Amino acid sequence: MKSVPKLIRRFTAILAVSGLLLLLLNLAALVVIGRGRTGSRSPYMVAEETASALRKTAAGYVLDAPARETLEEEGAWAILIGEASRRVVWRTENTPQTVPERYSLANVARLTRGYLEDCPTYTGEAEDGLLVLGYPETRYWKLMWPSWDYSLIAHLPMTALVVALANLALVFLIYWAANAALLRSVRPIVDGIRALPTGEPVSVPERGPLSELAFHIDRTSQILQEQKARLGKKEAARANWIAGISHDIRTPLSMVMGCAAQLSGDSALTPEQQKRALCILRQSERMRDLVSGLNLASRLEYNMQPLHLRRENAAAIWRQAAADFVNADPAGQWSVRWLGEPGPCFVTADRELLQRAADNLLQNCMVHNETGCRIYLSARREGKSCLLSVADDGAGVSKPELARFNSGPGGLSGGPEEDGLPHGLGLQLVRQIAAAHGGTAHFGQSAWGGFQAELRLPLEDSGA
Repeated sequence: MKSVPKLIRRFTAILAVSGLLLLLLNLAALVVIGRGRTGSRSPYMVAEETASALRKTAAGYVLDAPARETLEEEGAWAILIGEASRRVVWRTENTPQTVPERYSLANVARLTRGYLEDCPTYTGEAEDGLLVLGYPETRYWKLMWPSWDYSLIAHLPMTALVVALANLALVFLIYWAANAALLRSVRPIVDGIRALPTGEPVSVPERGPLSELAFHIDRTSQILQEQKARLGKKEAARANWIAGISHDIRTPLSMVMGCAAQLSGDSALTPEQQKRALCILRQSERMRDLVSGLNLASRLEYNMQPLHLRRENAAAIWRQAAADFVNADPAGQWSVRWLGEPGPCFVTADRELLQRAADNLLQNCMVHNETGCRIYLSARREGKSCLLSVADDGAGVSKPELARFNSGPGGLSGGPEEDGLPHGLGLQLVRQIAAAHGGTAHFGQSAWGGFQAELRLPLEDSGA
């Protein structure tokens, strides 16, 4: 069963790719959001730049214009605490009134690390003191007492990897637990679908998330079994009817043939009457061949014809059929030429069936060329096959009829019926006999403009 593991691998791959894409998407979203939430410049950098831009003059402290513009853009304020006095010696106009004027060392340490009047503060070293840069309360959040164990920082990559793998394993376990019932119900459904074409009864347990699909598979199997049973009864009735009608026709047909044979040789009748009696005899013989052909076709179709397979020389069978045909035509109206290669052509075959195929093809040439024709027989080895051919230079067959003959058994059963056997039944028997021997039959136009039939049978291993 390769389909279920393949399905599991597919689901697992989809899960892994989805998790990776989700992680990358989250990282990208974090970067985009982070850039949008933070300024283009670090507040520590702004504090250092502001401290560097502050100059002491005779009139007091002066802040450069670019630095003032930066503070306005950031909405920040600034003060300068004197190094010796620890008092505010300079401030911006927007400095809150609640900002103290004097600072102790503890106050300086606190504002350097965290906040001043709930405003996040950042410091920079100025020329005569400490510059303090304050931002609005909701602009930044500062971690005031960070303290991390050194071993934790040293092993952080490995810890992060272990946590990520543990999370991934947990996700897979959750996924597997959630889909276990689905995967268990998939296997019997796949087995049921595979069993449907075999014609065997299918019963899929109707449980799990796919119970409705299992119900429809069981229902489909039930319908197929019912159709198979009806078709079997119909085909059995058809075979029995053919066998019965053949048996019922055989006795009166034998009487007709016997009487016609006697009348055709009765000197008391006029030549015209003898000719008519001979016509009755020939038509009766053709009717007998038709009944025999129907029986054989039915048995071959339903594998009821026992095959007596043995090592046979197909070329010899083909030559014997040609000799029998010539002996039955003393007037030489249908001349026969042998074009086969010298040497044997051994196949595993039922001699009587192969003889019947040759007789059918020769009779086909005779029946459909009443004024006579030349018939060409051949048997030759071609690769691992024995190619048997019967061709003539007669009227031939139209291309639509050839297409119908080569389209399958259904295309042969409805052929136009002329005097004697129709094209369809005789050729259908040839095709069925070839198939019973593991070979094929093909019908086409001969090199002499008439009809040609070719049988390709597998050569026997010892003879190949």
